[in-house]
Amino acid sequence: MWGIHRRKTRQIHVGSVPIGGDAPIAVQTMTNTNTCDVEATVGQIQQVAQAGADIVRVSVPDKDAAEAFGKIRARVPDIPLVADIHFDYRIALKVADMGVDCLRINPGNIGKRDRVAAVVDAAKHNGIPIRVGVNAGSLEKHLLEKYSEPNAEAMAESALRHLEILESHDFYDTKISLKASDVFLAVEAYRKLATQVDYPFHLGITEAGSLRMGTVRSSVGLGMLLADGIGDTLRVSLAADPVEEVKVGFDILKSLHLRHRGVNIIACPSCSRQEFNVIDTVNELEARLEDVNENLNVSIIGCVVNGVGEAKEADVGVTGGGKNLVYIDGEPSYKVDNETLIDRVERSVRDYVAKQKQEADASATQESGGSAMEGSA
Repeated sequence: MWGIHRRKTRQIHVGSVPIGGDAPIAVQTMTNTNTCDVEATVGQIQQVAQAGADIVRVSVPDKDAAEAFGKIRARVPDIPLVADIHFDYRIALKVADMGVDCLRINPGNIGKRDRVAAVVDAAKHNGIPIRVGVNAGSLEKHLLEKYSEPNAEAMAESALRHLEILESHDFYDTKISLKASDVFLAVEAYRKLATQVDYPFHLGITEAGSLRMGTVRSSVGLGMLLADGIGDTLRVSLAADPVEEVKVGFDILKSLHLRHRGVNIIACPSCSRQEFNVIDTVNELEARLEDVNENLNVSIIGCVVNGVGEAKEADVGVTGGGKNLVYIDGEPSYKVDNETLIDRVERSVRDYVAKQKQEADASATQESGGSAMEGSA
């Protein structure tokens, strides 16, 4: 059986979400609304939370945005929020008292030692972790002069410098990111630093591109690292709706058997052997089943060449034929014509989920009943 042995890291908490250790890999995204537009930002946070985001990052570039952040925090109390801050330590101090769950701030960029100390004290007082975020596009001048160009050594050295500043203040509640738009550069930097520290890593291929190209770059880069066991939380950076970032993030983890959420549709690319329109069927089912959060494998294969084998391994499977055959739990269940195929398969998936819930509830009730009897004995 294939398996990934994850890198051993210390664990921190971003709000209620554990990061590192043996915790599930968390999926993050970032709002792209104007933070001062409270209504729009709250609406987007609610949308990505519905899509499954574990953590949401919000840019807080100035004092007005900091004031807005406080209002946003009050409106979305249940999802962990990260404040993205650069240069102005006073903004970090302000949001630290507003219920922020993590500060994304590089201590080397906020000025004198007393300013760093003030931010660290605020983080300690409020139990807030800090993410050190190194980016190949904004490395310190002295590192660019030393290495002539952004490279993995420069990125790792930058991260270690920021960590040393925090550690000098006895602060270790930290996670690290080493982002670059070049896949190989990002991967090499993460691999290099992974041998030197045990802090949890936030993964990302920054400025990855459009929905299509960004998904490809992120899948390749994050996939390489995750397969190495590196990574404790991730963001897929896309020039697209943040909801799409969340979906792609979960799909990457699902593909590596690292986390499961929602329906996993297995589908053939279709060819002239198909007995129904596979592409339209898959797209329609994917859209209809977006609200299903339970882990479920659904196989949609247009002919009998691979259809039977895939259907027998799925929870719900379809094999194309003169009369398309639907399998439930690997066993033939019913035949269906093309006209009603999508409706019938959707109903089968929802019935399957409802049955799982009923069985889980019955099991929980039986266990609680047994515990009560043991307690009264």
